[in-house]
Parts: sequence; structure tokens; C-alpha cells
Amino acid sequence: MNNSRFAISLHILTLLERAKGELLSSEYMAGSININPVLVRKELSNLRNHGFVDSKEGKNGGSSLGKSAKEINLADIYNAVKQNNLLGVSKNTPNPQCAVGKQMNTHLNNLYNSTEQALVKELSSQTLADFSSQFD
Repeated sequence: MNNSRFAISLHILTLLERAKGELLSSEYMAGSININPVLVRKELSNLRNHGFVDSKEGKNGGSSLGKSAKEINLADIYNAVKQNNLLGVSKNTPNPQCAVGKQMNTHLNNLYNSTEQALVKELSSQTLADFSSQFD
């Protein structure tokens, strides 16, 4: 995944976990992440669609966790925000007459898939509660 969506989403969810049910505004979260509130709202929408976040609209609105942090697996967050393969995609079409070229994309795809499976396995071993507990 060649973008910051996982980091932003994990930051948002960690803030919400530490708020212990208090509604947090997108402006507050954006200040912590140091990004535009519009980007926070975009990620909140995605996280809400995946059941991680509940939101209340209006003047006194905000967001809170949609379920316990112990029930939110980091691999689930990763899969919710994933757009591309972890290491990208080969856009090159190697020479099919070359012994290496004709097999390169197949072997790259296998490498990329096994690397991503290892990442997801590691992320599966941690919950949001585990991650959040590292903060003072």
C-alpha cells in the first residue's frame, strides 16, 4: 500500500479508543494527525462503512468507536483501507522472448502476494487495544 490511509485510519481509531466513548470532532482529529479535516472525514466515512466508527452529525456531533477496541484487528483495518498491493504493481511488459522477461511478472506477483500475506499475518496478531496501550 503506497499511501498513508492505514496510518491515518489507525491514528483516528487510536484517538477514538483513548477518548473512551467521548465524541471527537474531525477538526480535533485532524489537529492531532496534522492534516486537513476533509481527509479525516473521508477516512471516517470508510471506517464507518466497515463498522469501526459511529458518528453523530450536528453541532454537538462527532465520532466514537463503533465496537470495542479489543474486537478491532489491525489486519481488518489494513484490509478496509487497502487500495494497491503493498509493493505496487509492475507496469512494465517485459520481453516475452527473454527467459527472465517472460516470467518476471509472474514471479514478482508471487513475491508481492507472499510478502503481503506475511504483513497481514503480523497485523492479525494485534488489536486496536493492543496498539493503543503503547501510548502514555
